Amino acid sequence: MNVAIWGCPADPVPAWQQRARRLARLALALFRDVAYGQLTLWAMSLVYTTLLSFVPLLALSFSVLKAFGVHNQVEPMLHRLLAPLGTNADEISSRIIDFVDNTNVGVLGSAGLALLLYTVVSLVQKIEESFNFIWHVAELRSLTERFSLYLSALLVGPILVFAAVGLSAAALNIEGVREILALQAIGWMVEVIGKLVPYLVAIGTFTLIYMAVPNTSVDLGPALTGGCVGGLLWQVSGWGFAMFVASSSKYSAIYSGFAAVILFMFWVYLSWLILLFGASVAFYQQHPESLVATGGEPRLSNRMRERLALTIMGMIGAHYLSGRPAWTLRQLCQALQVPSHSVAAILDALQDGGLLVQSRDNPRGYLPARDLGAVSVKQLLDIVRSAGEDGFLNPAALPVSATVEHVLQSIERSLDGPFQTMSIMELAGQAAGHDHITIPNGNLLKSVQQAAGGAGEGNRTLGSSLGS
Repeated sequence: MNVAIWGCPADPVPAWQQRARRLARLALALFRDVAYGQLTLWAMSLVYTTLLSFVPLLALSFSVLKAFGVHNQVEPMLHRLLAPLGTNADEISSRIIDFVDNTNVGVLGSAGLALLLYTVVSLVQKIEESFNFIWHVAELRSLTERFSLYLSALLVGPILVFAAVGLSAAALNIEGVREILALQAIGWMVEVIGKLVPYLVAIGTFTLIYMAVPNTSVDLGPALTGGCVGGLLWQVSGWGFAMFVASSSKYSAIYSGFAAVILFMFWVYLSWLILLFGASVAFYQQHPESLVATGGEPRLSNRMRERLALTIMGMIGAHYLSGRPAWTLRQLCQALQVPSHSVAAILDALQDGGLLVQSRDNPRGYLPARDLGAVSVKQLLDIVRSAGEDGFLNPAALPVSATVEHVLQSIERSLDGPFQTMSIMELAGQAAGHDHITIPNGNLLKSVQQAAGGAGEGNRTLGSSLGS
């Protein structure tokens, strides 16, 4: 079964088998991310941050909405958000509103106001970090981008939401609209649409979050797929959680007054987990090459790093020589069928070694940073082999015997001959003469999966690598 799902068949298979294999891989990857991955840890971290930031967030929104005279609508919307808690929703929402009313921004002072804003911004930043983890994005937005984006979401967002609700209510009060809705056929259709509105709103909200929050470009299709999964799950789980709360009277007997708080925390945790689950669906939909048998980031063997570096440098050089657009990270991943974080590690090593530079396009492409004819294959391999060495972990700091040192020097001398004279220009020129890059053994995904453990492959020599 494992070979049938994760293996790479040598012969072509029907389209329905390819779709079935991809669906099985997606289901197993999502189950692994929830059961053994860090989605649950991120969800628990967001629960803690939510408890710390929820009241300051509502206080900030309440202060903004109060200027527009719609602050009285905060409590009904909060009550609808906590509706799955059943009878506990009234108690929790009223307590939260009391905390918000008692929060007087005017008496906080500059230090208190700064702490209030920091608490609110920390929640948004934690959400971005969790999404970046799912999308394997290492960097947060710049400080300027975060400041503008976060404040826009916190200040303008509530105004837009209540403006949309107000426009809908005003449209329904128009005499002509009410006469049209009085028609039997139209009224039946509106009733059906009214039942679907909560689902459509949830799907639209989740889709917008998946496109706006990660610090990367997310296509509409994958975001909508994740929004449909996350929105439907959130609505269905709310219905199931409400039934669970209504039928579980033992919690009140055991936890007494803390039962409402515990149920509230559990519902917040479940909501965050569903949101992150939908984000994973969107990520795998946009990056199917990341559907690999092992979780986490694959540990590439030495042979795989060298193989990827030679292939990537040849592809980038071929496009540069032929005047075609620069390769982007996403295009390289799709062409090689290798997870983005593995390709990004090689690209970072080549950038740090001064062989590649990023363009200023959006998305950014990769271009040669030096004359391809002046860089030898030996220099490229040395850069990849030495990537990650620092002042404490480098060959000079590791004491070895004279015999081992002699063997290592012999290996280095054996590489100087044939690969010192062969330049990247020749490698890229051969690649430019083909319409596509031919990858030995089908594609690199199978090799990445085999190399994920990295234990046996890590001891392979460069000679065996190039010989294969």
